[in-house]
Amino acid sequence: MTDYVPPSVWTWDQASGGKFANINRPIAGATHEKDLPVGKHPFQLYSLATPNGVKVTVMLEELLESGYTGAEYDAWLIRISEGDQFGSGFVAVNPNSKIPALMDRSGVAAGIAPFRVFESGAILLHLAEKFGAFMPTDTAKRAECLSWLFWQMGSAPYLGGGFGHFYAYAPTKMEYPINRFAMEVKRQLNVLDRRLADNHYLTGDEYTIADMAVWAWYGALAMGLQYEAGEFLQVQDYTHVQRWTKEIAKRPAVQRGRMVNRVVGKPESQLHERHDASDFQTKLQKAE
Repeated sequence: MTDYVPPSVWTWDQASGGKFANINRPIAGATHEKDLPVGKHPFQLYSLATPNGVKVTVMLEELLESGYTGAEYDAWLIRISEGDQFGSGFVAVNPNSKIPALMDRSGVAAGIAPFRVFESGAILLHLAEKFGAFMPTDTAKRAECLSWLFWQMGSAPYLGGGFGHFYAYAPTKMEYPINRFAMEVKRQLNVLDRRLADNHYLTGDEYTIADMAVWAWYGALAMGLQYEAGEFLQVQDYTHVQRWTKEIAKRPAVQRGRMVNRVVGKPESQLHERHDASDFQTKLQKAE
């Protein structure tokens, strides 16, 4: 491989970008007019079951599992490979054109206009504060929870856009970026493993939005579901991460949340849209 010499001025080559070249571009904004559907529930989620999308559907299902009926939601499928995120309606909800995006319509009956919440961490924090759930009330523990939530937001790009892109999606395999990001991901797994060696959950004894956020990325990696890289990264060596991952994976709300807006995997694991709790049972019955 020859050394790459950057040009004096970068220009957009539409043929670059590997698997996702058709949706990557250096400008923001809508590419076409398309309104978003609106259902009957207080929350309207527009998403896809990538790790960032799973964070939010797990949170909503956990809220409902805990009896917070006000957390009912409609989950609409956004197919990012087809450019749905560049429709005018979606861009109005998330100007960054990334899933997930949420419209909070819970105050409409009281005369409060619907408002948007975008970025998965912001959505988790908004819902936790709104319902007073899955967020510690103790000041020190709350700070710990937020620290791990933002650790995930800052760390996952190295796993996804870094390691995941060059290992799984780049048009050619390149030693330097794969080695560089594999090293960083293993360091991150070690950070988690050390924390979970002495703590049941990331915040301590309490299951929180920090666990939901981190599990969606690193739990999937520990289970071998991310980039088919489990053997390459030797994820089984992180025994405390494995314990934590398996325990969270058994939670009914987590199992439901992983199904919502999923378009890959076994048919019975996919619930493209979710508009009622009964949708899960209907899906399972059809699968039988």
